[in-house]
Formats: sequence, C-alpha cells, structure tokens
Amino acid sequence: MSKTRKRIIILGSTGSIGSSTLDVIRHHPEEYEVAGLAAGKNISLLRQQIHEFKPRMAVVKTWGDSLRLQKEFSKTGIDILAGEAGLLELVTELEADLVVSAITGIAGLKPTVAALEAGKNLALANKESMVVAGQFLKKIAARTGARIIPVDSEHSAIFQCLQGQKKRYLKRVYLTASGGPFLRLPVTDLAERKVEEALKHPRWTMGKKVTIDSATLMNKGLELIEARWLFDLQPEELQVLIHPQSVVHGLVEFQDGSVLAQLSQTDMRIPIQYALSYPERQLSFLPALNLAEIACLEFYPVDDERRYPLFFLARKALQAGESYPVMLNAANEVAVNAFLEGKIMFGQIQAIVEYCYRQHQPVELTSLDDVFVLDRQTRVRANQFLKQLVNLKGKQR
Repeated sequence: MSKTRKRIIILGSTGSIGSSTLDVIRHHPEEYEVAGLAAGKNISLLRQQIHEFKPRMAVVKTWGDSLRLQKEFSKTGIDILAGEAGLLELVTELEADLVVSAITGIAGLKPTVAALEAGKNLALANKESMVVAGQFLKKIAARTGARIIPVDSEHSAIFQCLQGQKKRYLKRVYLTASGGPFLRLPVTDLAERKVEEALKHPRWTMGKKVTIDSATLMNKGLELIEARWLFDLQPEELQVLIHPQSVVHGLVEFQDGSVLAQLSQTDMRIPIQYALSYPERQLSFLPALNLAEIACLEFYPVDDERRYPLFFLARKALQAGESYPVMLNAANEVAVNAFLEGKIMFGQIQAIVEYCYRQHQPVELTSLDDVFVLDRQTRVRANQFLKQLVNLKGKQR
C-alpha cells in the first residue's frame, strides 16, 4: 500500500522561502505533493515551478499574466487564477494538508487568515501577519483547530525547545541575531550605507526586505512581537542576543536554571523541512553541523541604541501593544521599500518609522478590519513624510 503524500500549498513560491520549500519537496518526493502555488511578478520562475511540480492550481498577481499562463497550460488541467480573489480561492477551496505562508509583508495576512478559517494547518513564514494580527490569528486557530507551525529559524528553534515542556516552568526565551552586515561598522558610518551593502548579509540568504530588516535589527523587533503571540509570552519573558555565528537559533531558559538551545546550519531549508514534516523528523539532505569546525560561539546583549534604534523602538511597541505593532510594521514597510528603490539613505529608514511612532494615536483593535484601516492610515502618513525627505534631498543636490 503506497504512503499518502502531504499536500502542500505555497504562498509566495518564487521568493526565498517558497523556493527553499520547493527544494525540500524536491528532495522528498515520496513525502510531499505540491497542490498549489501562488506568486507575484516572477512569472518565468513560476512557469518553471508549474512544469516541474504540476500543481492543481496556481495564482498570479495580474489577470494578464493569468490569461497568458492559462493559454500555455490549457491542456494540463491546471487552474490559473489571479489577484487576491485567486489567493483566497486557492487556500479555501483546494484540498491541502498544509499551507506555507511566505508572502512578504501585510499582503500575506488575508490568505493566512483564510487558510486558518478553512481549518488548514499553517507553516508561518510571514511574520508580519502575526505581528499585526497575532491575537486574531490565535483565536481563529483555536476555533477551527488549525495548527500554526513557525518557519522562521528563531521561532522554529523555540518551538522545538518547548516540545514536551510545561509552560509554567519557563522563565525566558532568547532569539538570536547575527547583527547584520554592519555589526562591526562604526556607528558614525551607518547613515549613508548603500542598498548593495545592506543586502550583503554575512550568514543568511534571504529576500531583500527581510535582509534590510536584519541590517537595522528591525527583524528581531518584529520577531519578538511574533514570539509574544506564537508562544503566549509577556514582553519581559522575551530577549535577543547577538550571535554572529548564527548557529544557535534560539534558547529557552527554565526556572531551575536549565537552558535548552536549538543549533543547526544557517540554512532555511532545515526549519522549513521541520515545519513540513512536523510532528515527525526526516533525514536531512544537507551537511551536518560540525561544532569542532566552528570552535567558537559568541553571544552579546543588544545594548547599543545608537546602532540599532529601530530594535529599541520595536521593543517599545511590544511593551505598548494593541495598535503600536500595526503602525510599526506599516511604517517600516514603507521606509524599507523606499530605501530599496534608492529614494532615501539607510539612516532615513529610522527617521520615517520614528516619525510615524511619534504621530501615532493608539486605537483599540476589535477586528481585522481595524488592522487594515490603521495599516492604510500609517502608510499614508509614512509616504507623506517620505515625500518631504525626497524633496529635501532634491533641494540639497
């Protein structure tokens, strides 16, 4: 009797996490079946993925791309859909055992919610969804019985360390951070760093947005907020350590003084494979970790606010709670996108987020609609301030 393969839907299949997920599936064809794929603008790569994995359904961003792919795959029986409506149909109507949520930013929130509402287990790589709507996602999962399995290496590490443990014995959780490409750079030299410099991450190969977030350490701030909801923790139970080697991905300290840590190679395919196979573990196709070769593991506190001002701002948002994380995420997305487009300097990412933080009037979030309203309002404010920065930059030339 042949083994039933897990049916997987991948949202963001052409991105870094999506491509890595498909590589895991490629190495375990007897375990997994690709049921559905969703991508944005990288149609050439999506086309290759459709040819190789033959999903039952694929979703693209625009109707034009959808029509072209429909014509190309007309004889295969593969449905090609488009836009937000297509995404929602993909995660609600298509039979699947697991949805990998890897669309970057708040754009991934609606399909993530839809997957949980449909009772589908979720491998969550879209940290922004949990940051802005963690309280709602957890309630939906509890109501429908869907399981949320973290994919980020740090949250996967904590998830693994907590298996079989009683929460009442937990004292503190530590996420680790590489420190980004500017860890050793003098603080006075940070403000005018170029995009290509910020994208040269010393340890990880990631998408552009998260790589810039790593350079500012905003990614760790967002991950603290995500961990608060994933593991039902209080702000004082969450800490970050700079760990340049990126071998230890997370640590859990217990009340008796014991500390459990998860170690692995710096390769996202390891936590991805764990999320796909959970609660089982599968043989890895990657090289084993050799601690003798690594020899040294360093850990430092994040205590320099001049170097990582956005991390400390994120910690304030974590403490404040409610609407502050929504505002923080929206402002940061606008600022990082502007930096990637060459409109502002590296140091001005901080200026935009800080401006929105100062202007923010906290509001009660009673529904997901409230989240989207605040997100839009913050983006308008951030873009208005961005326009001022760009105009000032033009005048100074």
